Amino acid sequence: MIDYRSDNTGRAAPEILEALVKANDGTALGYGADEWTARLQERFSELFEAKVRVFPVATGTAANALSLAASSPSWGLVYCSEAAHINTAEANAAGFFGGGLKLVPVPGPYARIDPDAFAKTLASVMPGQLHRGQPAAVNITQASDLGSVYSLDEIRAIAETATARGLKVHMDGARFANALAALGCSPAEMSWRSGVDILSFGATKNGGALCDAIVVFNPDLADGLAVQLRRAGQVWSKMRFASAQLMAYIENGLWLRLAQASNAAAARIAAGISDLPVLRLLAPVEANEIFLEIPSAVMDALEGDGFQFYRRSVTLARFVCRFDVTEAETDALVASLRRYCAAPAKAAE
Repeated sequence: MIDYRSDNTGRAAPEILEALVKANDGTALGYGADEWTARLQERFSELFEAKVRVFPVATGTAANALSLAASSPSWGLVYCSEAAHINTAEANAAGFFGGGLKLVPVPGPYARIDPDAFAKTLASVMPGQLHRGQPAAVNITQASDLGSVYSLDEIRAIAETATARGLKVHMDGARFANALAALGCSPAEMSWRSGVDILSFGATKNGGALCDAIVVFNPDLADGLAVQLRRAGQVWSKMRFASAQLMAYIENGLWLRLAQASNAAAARIAAGISDLPVLRLLAPVEANEIFLEIPSAVMDALEGDGFQFYRRSVTLARFVCRFDVTEAETDALVASLRRYCAAPAKAAE
């Protein structure tokens, strides 16, 4: 079996497991009062070239929901892509933890918010319209939920529009490393220098083990978020193990090497099938995900060959590359797709 179901299905990077073992020595104060968590603040401040507050959390859903709860009042409007994970896959966790905040989808290409569409949507809510929810924040998913990547100019344009109306800017960075590797810029450039106030910093999908993080650039949000996290049960008692994972993740560029590997695997597959007219990519392959419109009979045949992937509809398949996917595995998928798509009638036999 060759698994392309998700980057959640893979193993943790050995360096991260080694960090957990090293942290398992002696005693340490709980709830973030340990030396690992103190060093984590320093290391992430160095990484982002600014003083930040870092809060380890258990999941990306917790990171998103609690970041938005800290960014919006309960009557706030939070703008997001129509396909954003917070809008389609988190059981309205943002609304629950935000006390009723409302998500407002904004159209755009390849699961990204179009900056002009956002500006028009925001302009339709005039200040002082007290019978409506009030604009409070905007969510940018980087990389997007179709695997495309916002350019720095797109992030800045959205952030400038938001900031002009007093909105906070939240980035869902479940695949932050993949987007960063694709753009080749610095973490600072893709976050606070482009106007981001608060970041859900993903690690689990990219070789992490058991935690993600929230990185706060806007100090006005940090204290309220700390209370939200405690109330939501997202303050680890043995915080040193979470902090040790996150430090190992960014040490010596590990996180970017892992992301580059998974991005390269996806690009290799996309290049290998680019000339097959039977197939259509739903979005450009810019990170580590491939959304492919494909005949259902071909999907059946791929599963018969031992490939695992998710069927998003009768004719849409998602393939996700992990950091540890080998070239032999990517080439095997390409070979099967080429075989069945060159003669789709045989796939139904």
